[in-house]
Amino acid sequence: MQSRIPSTPLYPFTSDTRSTRPGTSRTAAGGYRVTRPTTAATTAVSQEIICAISESRGISPAVGLAFVNLSTSEAVLSQICDSQTYARTVHKLAVFEPTEVLFMNTSKEPLSKLYAIVEENLPHIRTVTVDRKHWSEQNCHDYVERLAFKEDTETIKMALEGSYFSACCFAAVLSYIELELLVTFAPHSLRLRYEPSEGSMMIDLATIVSLELIQNLQNAKSKDCLFGILNETLTPMGARLLRSNILQPSTEISKLNTRYDAVEELSSNEGMFFAVRQALKSFVDSDRVLTALTVIPTKPSFLFAEQSINNVIMLKTFLCSPRNYEPVQTILKETLNDDVRYQTSALDLRNHRTYAVKAGVNNLLDVARQTYKEANDDVLELCARLTEEYDIPLDLRFESGRHYYFRVRSTDLKGVMLPDIFINVYRKKAYVEFQTLDLVKMNQKITDSHNEVVSMSDQSIQELIDDARSQISSLFRISEAVALLDMIAAFAYLQTIQDYVRPEITDTLAIKAGRHPIREKIHSTKYIPNDVYASSQSRFQIITGCNMSGKSTYIRSLALMAVMAQIGSSVPAQYASFPVVHQLFARVSTDDNQATNVSTFSTEMREMAFILRNVDSKSMVIIDELGRGTASTDGLAISIAIAEALLETHALVWFTTHFHDLPRIMEHRSGVINLHLAVDMSDPRSKITMLYKIVDGYVQEQHYGLALARIFSLPPYLIGVAEEVSNHLALAAQNRAKSPAVISLAKRRRLLLTLGEQLRHAHEGTMEDEALREWLLRLQREFTLRMTDIEAETESNMGDGETSTPEPREIEASQDDNEHVEAQSRLSSQSFPIMPIDSTSNLERPRGSASHSFGNSELLLNSDSGELDTNHSCTSNE
Repeated sequence: MQSRIPSTPLYPFTSDTRSTRPGTSRTAAGGYRVTRPTTAATTAVSQEIICAISESRGISPAVGLAFVNLSTSEAVLSQICDSQTYARTVHKLAVFEPTEVLFMNTSKEPLSKLYAIVEENLPHIRTVTVDRKHWSEQNCHDYVERLAFKEDTETIKMALEGSYFSACCFAAVLSYIELELLVTFAPHSLRLRYEPSEGSMMIDLATIVSLELIQNLQNAKSKDCLFGILNETLTPMGARLLRSNILQPSTEISKLNTRYDAVEELSSNEGMFFAVRQALKSFVDSDRVLTALTVIPTKPSFLFAEQSINNVIMLKTFLCSPRNYEPVQTILKETLNDDVRYQTSALDLRNHRTYAVKAGVNNLLDVARQTYKEANDDVLELCARLTEEYDIPLDLRFESGRHYYFRVRSTDLKGVMLPDIFINVYRKKAYVEFQTLDLVKMNQKITDSHNEVVSMSDQSIQELIDDARSQISSLFRISEAVALLDMIAAFAYLQTIQDYVRPEITDTLAIKAGRHPIREKIHSTKYIPNDVYASSQSRFQIITGCNMSGKSTYIRSLALMAVMAQIGSSVPAQYASFPVVHQLFARVSTDDNQATNVSTFSTEMREMAFILRNVDSKSMVIIDELGRGTASTDGLAISIAIAEALLETHALVWFTTHFHDLPRIMEHRSGVINLHLAVDMSDPRSKITMLYKIVDGYVQEQHYGLALARIFSLPPYLIGVAEEVSNHLALAAQNRAKSPAVISLAKRRRLLLTLGEQLRHAHEGTMEDEALREWLLRLQREFTLRMTDIEAETESNMGDGETSTPEPREIEASQDDNEHVEAQSRLSSQSFPIMPIDSTSNLERPRGSASHSFGNSELLLNSDSGELDTNHSCTSNE
C-alpha cells in the first residue's frame, strides 16, 4: 500500500536519529502491501499510523493531534486542553501507538517541552520534523472537502471550528503521506472523525504498563494480561476495538448501559449467541480490505493491480448476503464471475486477472481472452506431442519467471541423454527441467496476449472499484458495526464461561466477592474473593498486611474491574456497582529502571508527583508500598504527606503500606478507613497461613517476618538471633510507651489534630462573622485549658520519678528504633503559642502574617497585631 521513501526528500522532513524504532517495512516505489485474510489471532496492533502534533503556548496549552491510520484508512483529529505535564497528550499517543510522529521544525528541544516529554515517555516512536508551511488550516479544510465521506463533511467542519491546532496537524500529516510516502486517498474515502478529549477515562502510560492492561510484564508474548484475558473476539476488527476500549474506557453512562443490555441479551439467548459467533468466524479483516480499495499509490505496480482483484473478491466474501448491502452487491455481481475465490499462488493470481471479469462486460476483453486461451491450448498440444514422440513422460509446469516449462524425473530418462530439441536444461535433485524453442515462442505469444487481457481486465476491475467507492462510507460503517458486535459477543462469551456479573453504574463502589481477572485464570488454586465498599465517607482506604498476604493483588483487582466495567464488560464478582471514573492512576511498580539509571525511590517520587498534579475528585488511585525505596523515617513522613494531599482531593484511594504507624496516624481523618489482609498464626510450629481475606482494622504486630522466614527454611540459628533482637526491640518500645513524656506527646498531638479538624470545618462552614468570633474565642479557651492540663500532668509524673528506663542492653539494641520514634514524634511534637483574638479584628488574612501547622489545618498569626487568622485554606502538613 505504501511506497518507499525517496532518497531525495521532496520537502524538508527531518527524521530524529535518536529514535530506536526499527524502520517501517515498505514495498518498492509504487508497490502495494499484500492484503491477506486474517483472524483475531493476527496481531491487533500491527498497523502503520502517522501522527502530527502541534501546541499553543501558555500555562494550560491546547494540543492538537491528527492520526492517520494507513492500515485501516481512518483519520482521528483531537484537540486537548492539557497541563504542563502533557498527561492527556501522552495518553492519547499511548492509545494509538503511532509509528511516526511529526513536529513542526520549530518545536524541537530546547524550544518545546512537549517534544522532550514525548521523547522521554515514548522513546520507541520515530520523530520527524516538518516545515512550518505545511501546517495550514486552509489546506486542512481542502483535504476535508476532498477526502471525507460526503455525509460527514459538514459535521467535521463544524467540529474543527475553534480547533485550529488539530486542523493544522491534519494538513501536515496528509502532506507528509502524499509527498514523502507517495500515497494518496481516493476522493471521499477517508474515515474521518473528530474525537473530543471528554468522554473517556484517562489512563497514563505508567498505569497501563503496571496494571498489565495490554501486555504482560514478564513475557511480552504471554496472554496473561487484561487484553489477553478479554480477547475472545473472532475478527481482527473486534480485537482492535477491544484494545482501544481498554486503553480509553468510556465515561458515558448511556453507552455503557446499552452495552450491558446487549451483553445480557446475547448471553441469555443461546440460539442468537451461537449464530452470531459462528457468523463472525468467516469474516476477513474488512477494514484492511476497504482501505486497500481507497488508498492509491502514486505509481501503481504489477503487484498492486494483481492484489486489487483479490481485494475485490474479499469484499465480495464480506458482503456474501444480499441483505447486507444491495448496491455494492449488485455492482460486484454484474462484473465478477460467481465462482471466483481468494487465491495466493502465482498461477491462480494470473488466472484471476484473466478470468475474474464476466464475459460480456467488455467485448474486446472477450476477444483477447479467446486468443489467450488458444495460445495455452497450443502449449498443451505441444506437451502431448513431445511426450508421444520421444516416449518421455513430460510434466507441464508454470512459474512467473520462465512461464511454461517441462519437468521429468531423472529416473524416467533411464540413463538416455535428452534430445537436442530440449534447451534451457536445469537439473534439480531428482528432476530435470527444460524447454523447447517452440515452447519459448509460445510463452512469448501467451505473454503478449495475456498482457492485453489483463490490461482490459484491470480496467474493468478499476471501474468496479470506482463504483464501489461511492458506497465506501456505508461499507466502513458495516465494518465498525461488525467490530462492535464481535466485542459484545466476546463479552457475552466470557460471561457464559466465567462467573462474571453485570455491573451497575452508581455513585458508590460496592463489590461482593470480587476477584482478580488475570490471577484467577493463571493460578490453578482457587482464588479467594473479597468484598469492597467505598463512598465519600470511606474514600481513602489504607490496607496493611504482611508480605505475600495479597495486598497488591487486591488493589490491582479493583482497578482492573473498574476498567472492565467502563468498557461494557461483565466483571468477576457476585455483585458490582461502580462510579464513573474519569482518571485512573496506579503507583504499584517498585523495580529499579536500569535502562535509565532511575532508582526505586526516584521512580516513586516522579510518578507520585505526576499523580498529585492531575488527580481530582473523579479519579481512582491505587498506591502500593509507597516509601519502600528509602529510609523508614523519610518514607513514613513522605507517605503521610502524600496521603493527606490525596485525602483532600476526594478521589477514591487504596493505599497499601508496610508502615504500621500510618494507619494509626490517619485513622481519625474524615473519609479514612483501615483494612488489612488476614493471616492465621495459630500453627503451634509458629508457621503462618495466608488467608487472602480483607478484614477491618490495621494489622497488629505479630512478627510476621520471622514466621515467613521459617516458611522459607532460613537456618534455625539465624531465626533464633532474630527473635532475640526482636524481643529486645519490643521491650524497649513498651518501656518508651509508658514514659510520661511519650504519653504527653501523644495527648498533645491528638489535641492538635482535633483543633485542626475543627478549624477546617469552621473555614468550610457558613457561620456569620460574629458567631464565628465567639466560637473561636471559646475554642481558644478550651484548647488552652486542655494543653495546660496536659503540661501540668506531665510535670507531675516526671517529678514522681515514674519514668521507666530500659536496661542498658535494651537501650543499645533499640537505638535505631528510638531514632524512628523520635523522628516520627517530631512531625507533630511542636507546641505553638496561641495569641489572644481581638473580638473586633478582621478575619481576613492581614499582611505580614506567619503560619504555624496544626495537624490538618494552618493557623495564621499576624506578626504585627498577634491576631489569629483562620480565613485561609487548609493545608496538609501532618
